[in-house]
This record gives sequence, structure tokens and C-alpha cells, in this order.
Amino acid sequence: MMTLRQVEVIRAVMVTGTIGGAAKLLNVSAPGISRLVKYTERSLGIRFFQRQNGRYFPTPEAENIFEQINGVYKKVDDLSEIISKIGRGGLSELRIGSVPSISQVMVPRAIERVRRRYPDLGIDINILKLEEAIDYLLLGRGECVAMSYRLEHSGLEFMPLASGELYCIVPPGHELAGRKQVSAAEITRYPLIGIDPNDPYGRIMAEIFARHRLAYNITIRARFGTTVCALVKAGLGIAIIDQFTVAHGGYPGIELLKITEPTRFDTYIAVKRGAPLSLHVEHFIESLRAEMRAVEPSRGNGKAPAGRGRRK
Repeated sequence: MMTLRQVEVIRAVMVTGTIGGAAKLLNVSAPGISRLVKYTERSLGIRFFQRQNGRYFPTPEAENIFEQINGVYKKVDDLSEIISKIGRGGLSELRIGSVPSISQVMVPRAIERVRRRYPDLGIDINILKLEEAIDYLLLGRGECVAMSYRLEHSGLEFMPLASGELYCIVPPGHELAGRKQVSAAEITRYPLIGIDPNDPYGRIMAEIFARHRLAYNITIRARFGTTVCALVKAGLGIAIIDQFTVAHGGYPGIELLKITEPTRFDTYIAVKRGAPLSLHVEHFIESLRAEMRAVEPSRGNGKAPAGRGRRK
């Protein structure tokens, strides 16, 4: 039997016609090429080449062998090409989901990291609500979902992403504008825009008021945080929003005020329990976690999210 190394060397001599040419082609020493050719001929009992005027010509009995060697080498080239494609993300697709609050700023920044590592990777991103995320994972439509809350479900597993804080957002010119912070009690004095408190995401916003026994009367309800930001920007009221929605200037034209009371909450990555994760989704999770933890309150010294009131 011939090893792949022997196949490579014999083919290099056949292509270049000389030991020196084969050595340059393979970037090795000429004596090593010569020894391996002689050893291969001796061990197989076949003479591969005739030497004439310093050049090597295939012997008649080796012609069929050379055809097979070329076929083997072509297969090796094909294998190398497939490995290269896989290494760049080709032939694969990353299918991930996210709740709206994390998809606005954090997911695109994580995907940019993934694209740098896997430039040929196909990517499919779905924006999901809680009821959609469960089926999305259990039916195998995607590998993971970034979530701002967790739930008890025997078929799902939750891994920590990062912690965040809530901010009060006001339109420019509002009487609260320009202040560094505001209390929950002060917030309730103004028309409020928000998410339905019965919604898991909306419950995060409402909890601060429930904890302090304050009325949380929403005058305008919206389903997504980005809609809430747009309504505040239009001057229709003020709102509570999570820091990830507005991080890095994710929604310009509004002002962010730190809330006096503690408002910390946790975010998670949900996956189907027991399902193996691809290298691509593992890299996405690592990238998303890094982006989100970079703006965590403990790492940002309690300051408002970067790029306050400005576009990236």
C-alpha cells in the first residue's frame, strides 16, 4: 500500500520531471525526495521512472498507476476544498432567534463577530416572542434564542448571558430631560408608555413599581421596545426601557435617565435540552455574551449605555 505522502511525492516527480523540481514543489530537500522514491519502488517491487538526461519519465508499467495517483490526488484536493469551505462557514447555516430587546443592538454586533470568523456562513435570524420561541427550538427551526427572561420548561435549557438595568427614557425638551437620574415615584407622575405588564418582557418593566407599591398606569401600550422608543421620541410620554435596546446609541433622539431604585435583571440563551450545538452557534453565543457583558452595569461603572442619544 502507498501512503498519501508517497502518492504526493511520486506525483510531484511525475509533474516536474526532476527530483529537484519535486523538492521545490513540496518545499522539502531533494535527497529526501530521492530516498522516498527509491524506497517506494523497492517496497512495491515496481519501477516508476526511467532517468534520461537528468529527467524522470514514467515507465510503461507505471502508466496505469499514475492515472490512479492523479485520481487520488484529485480526491485529496476535493477534501481540502471542502475542509476550507467548512472552516469559513460554507455549506452551513446559523439559525438563531432573539427577543426584540436583544435583537435591536446586541445581536447585530454579535453577528458581525461571527461573520468575521465565518465569512461564508449562511445566517438566518428570527425575532420571536415567548410563545414563538418554544416551538422554534422544540421543532428544530433554530438552535438558540436570546431571551430577556427564563421560564420553566422540561424541553428547554437556559444559559446565562448578561445582567442589565432599566432606564427611564424621555423626549428632548421634557421637564425631566437633562437630569441624571429619576425615582420610580417621580416616573409615575407622567403619562407612561410601555409593554403590557402581563407580557414577560413587560413584567420586567413593571416590577419596579409593584415592588414599591406604585401605580403603573400605561396610557399607550406597545408590543416592542423599539415602538416604545419611537412613541417617546414623538413626545407622547415617557417610558421604562432595558439598557440593551438603547445601548450604543441604538435609538437616537431620546434621553436616558438612570433610575434611583435597583432595576437589575438577567438575560439568557435558551436551547433545546440535550441537543448538540454547532461550532457556529457556540461562537455566536460567546460573541453575544461578550457584547452584552461589555455594557453590564458592573463593567460600565453604572453609567448610561454607551453612545447616549447618538447613533453608532
